[in-house]
Amino acid sequence: MIDTRKALHDLSQNLARVVFGKGEALMLSLVTLLGRGHLLIEDVPGIGKTVLARSLAQSIKGEFKRLQCTPDLLPSDVTGVSIFDQRTHSFEFVPGPVFANVLLADEINRAPPRAQSALLESMAEQQVTVDGRTHRLPPVFMVIATQNPLEFQGTYPLPEAQLDRFFMRIRLGYPDTGAEMKMIRSQEHGHPLDKLEPVIGLEELAALQRAVEDVRVSDDVAGYALSLVQATRNHPGLALGASPRATLGLLRAAQAFALILGGDFITPQHVKKVAPQVLSHRIIPRSGASSAQTAEAIVGELLASVRVPA
Repeated sequence: MIDTRKALHDLSQNLARVVFGKGEALMLSLVTLLGRGHLLIEDVPGIGKTVLARSLAQSIKGEFKRLQCTPDLLPSDVTGVSIFDQRTHSFEFVPGPVFANVLLADEINRAPPRAQSALLESMAEQQVTVDGRTHRLPPVFMVIATQNPLEFQGTYPLPEAQLDRFFMRIRLGYPDTGAEMKMIRSQEHGHPLDKLEPVIGLEELAALQRAVEDVRVSDDVAGYALSLVQATRNHPGLALGASPRATLGLLRAAQAFALILGGDFITPQHVKKVAPQVLSHRIIPRSGASSAQTAEAIVGELLASVRVPA
């Protein structure tokens, strides 16, 4: 029987040994991992997106692979390819980088639509189809995708269907002075990732993911989450509201967040905490809306206006 509280504490502390000054981002990354979701990190280069992905994989004793997305990326570069073996006179499937526990899709918006669609199947169905044959991915599978929001030349914007498959979208931001100094000192004699040891295994992680499903969700809190999502569909500043998948993701994220905090049921405050990261990438503001009416601002407006159950 796994000690849930100890395992989650050890996991959080292990990540903090490598990623400095980003407590909230680490928390949300763990929420995504425990919720069996995929994470989109949207931020400028050089602030630790790859380090976060690698440290997460090493902490759970998982296999990490990196997919550097470029405009000439082919679907087979993602899923793998069947190669004819002259010795056996048959085709042998060579798995691609998607066959991992944690896959970093770096600069995902540089991949062309065909490659993005190949990745979409793995995110949605946890499988890939090559030459008419279906291959299952590992039971623990998480995509951490990154994109630079300031550079649009040579990119292919992610379609709404693929954005909806991401459990959360987060931003890391620049570290403060203290955290950046700590980072400098930590790399004087090598990178701290080289010394990072796993604190749980994949079986323990699977037990934690099952524990998330056991966190209780009352009808009142489920109704509150549903009201938030439905409010996005009726907001005059939005051309597209959040999907039913967003409702399920919002409640699952709240369950994972409650478990990390040591609770066995969720409250409206848990829902409020994770709502911006779960909903903002799933809604589209109307063209011509004021600059202040960004997706994040609209979610904040709805959190302030939708009635919270007693």
